[in-house]
Amino acid sequence: MFIKKVAIDLGTTNILVHVPKRGIVINEPSVVAISKIDGKVLAVGAEAKDMIGRTPDTIVAERPLKDGVIANYHTTEAMLRYFINKALGGFRLFRPEVMIAVPAGITSTERRAVIDAAMAAGARAAYIIKEPIVAAIGADIPIGSASGNMIIDIGGGTAEIAVISLGGIVSCGSVRIGGNRFDASISEYIRRKHGLAIGERTAEDIKIKVGSAMFIDKPLTIEVKGRDVIAGLPRTLTVTSDDTTEALQHDLAGLIEAVKEVLYKTPPELSADVMDKGIIMSGGSSLLRNLDELIAQATGVPCYVADEPLLCVAKGTGIALENLESYKRSITSIK
Repeated sequence: MFIKKVAIDLGTTNILVHVPKRGIVINEPSVVAISKIDGKVLAVGAEAKDMIGRTPDTIVAERPLKDGVIANYHTTEAMLRYFINKALGGFRLFRPEVMIAVPAGITSTERRAVIDAAMAAGARAAYIIKEPIVAAIGADIPIGSASGNMIIDIGGGTAEIAVISLGGIVSCGSVRIGGNRFDASISEYIRRKHGLAIGERTAEDIKIKVGSAMFIDKPLTIEVKGRDVIAGLPRTLTVTSDDTTEALQHDLAGLIEAVKEVLYKTPPELSADVMDKGIIMSGGSSLLRNLDELIAQATGVPCYVADEPLLCVAKGTGIALENLESYKRSITSIK
């Protein structure tokens, strides 16, 4: 009765915390700022993100998750503890039950690390559930029915592609192509073509404001400031959406290849279902302009972006945690 439940979407770029009956209570960047002198955690979330690329020698601002899995265990644990406490308030009699969404392509060791970090951060029990399943639940797809549904969840670190039927994953693929990779490609392209070095936050800004997966008739433009590679001095440059399209060609080709790969592995009956219903996209990076159109053209299957794609995984994890019995087939491990 008194046991609190917390659902966490442990993303590479953002962490979302969903508490039953209250909805999503936290949506912050998964960044931690640490003092190099004594290893103390100085800031977590939005406050720490503002420090990226602007820290002195004594402070390091880092993302403890790379490509959807834990890269730095202690920092992840500190971050989880901070967010669990923030979501539930400091004083509690009972430790909460926590459910965390992880990529479908995660290894057992990586899964173990997530469970251990959650337990160390103060959880009474930790459940692990695969991201494509919760993304589908959050996008209001009836995953328990005996028909195929295809979901593409493109986050910051990975893109998860899965065909789901009867509450389980029939065929899936996971590629390490996501928002961070898009940012890096844009930054690299601008450096190569225009000789301007820009930071990761500026690259992300370009992607959000003008980024497009296909060339558009009236290109959007944005002014960016950075450091000239040759002169070494600050300079302003106008970047168009065509620049981003060119910069992302390679990454998007990899993504489409992975989608086709999953479609190849899908049994024919389910392929027919997917053709009827189309592909649903979720995750923050699915908001890239014209990405749904590009995938629809490349595969010949209609493609739609879910409502509130950023929140799908967190909402789905919350629903799964509230109805453990109905979704117990989908939960992979319990500690």
